[in-house]
Amino acid sequence: MKVTVKFLLASVAFASLASCSKKDSGEMKDKPGSTLSQQEEFNQEVKTGAIVFKASGDSLAILPALNEFRDSLGTLNSKPGTKGGRREVNWDGGPANLTNNNLFPGDFFAATDPTLPDGRKRGLINTTPGTGFSISDNDFSFINPKYDDQFNDFSPKKTFIAVGSNITDNFFKVPGTNINATVQGFGVVFSDVNNASSTSLEFYNGERLLGSFKVPNVGNNNPGGFSFLGVYFPNEKVTRVRIYCGNAPLSPTQDDLSDGGGKDLVVMDDFIYSEPQE
Repeated sequence: MKVTVKFLLASVAFASLASCSKKDSGEMKDKPGSTLSQQEEFNQEVKTGAIVFKASGDSLAILPALNEFRDSLGTLNSKPGTKGGRREVNWDGGPANLTNNNLFPGDFFAATDPTLPDGRKRGLINTTPGTGFSISDNDFSFINPKYDDQFNDFSPKKTFIAVGSNITDNFFKVPGTNINATVQGFGVVFSDVNNASSTSLEFYNGERLLGSFKVPNVGNNNPGGFSFLGVYFPNEKVTRVRIYCGNAPLSPTQDDLSDGGGKDLVVMDDFIYSEPQE
């Protein structure tokens, strides 16, 4: 990619019944359902025993936190019928006819057809109050040419957004089946989180909110920088993860905050989650 991101210190924050994770400053704005104070967030972490991994900076800066999170989930799985371990989605498996348009299906990685390859059977279903999803190998410059200088891919070359909304809800199936499933950990790599209060993950067990966690930012002077947030619940089952990705959706008329647009636009790359279990 054209943009060189300056190195920022990576931080890994752990929260458990006996320890406290570091918090980003500021309150969540421009998104409903995420008005928790820092103390309320911490109380939820303590109550659920959540373990939080977070980092921001260039691709090397976030690797320690990302790899710690991977290790907490276990071995990477590639086939259905596995117990334990983890799944990863980096969007690069999306075909050319579903790339750089608004046609990417939210159930692409939740295939149940036995004739389809195992790579399509990862038990992940994405939904959004917007109009759909998109993957891109050109930093979504097909939407707005200015985006080519704002976003980077972490694992080349495709990244992911919801279309017409900054919200993505993630549900889980036992890979290769239609059986509802739960996970214990879920994490995302983001590109270009400028604002400390624009991007977050919310974890639910049914309708019960387990916790809302802010994604660390890279500031306004590092377009394309990376942020990682992963949360692991040793003693809880997660049925849904809601992602607030920036505080506005990408559009032809919306520039990024660091480009004078007034809104923090963010894209997503790798999703990492524990093996979905019935």
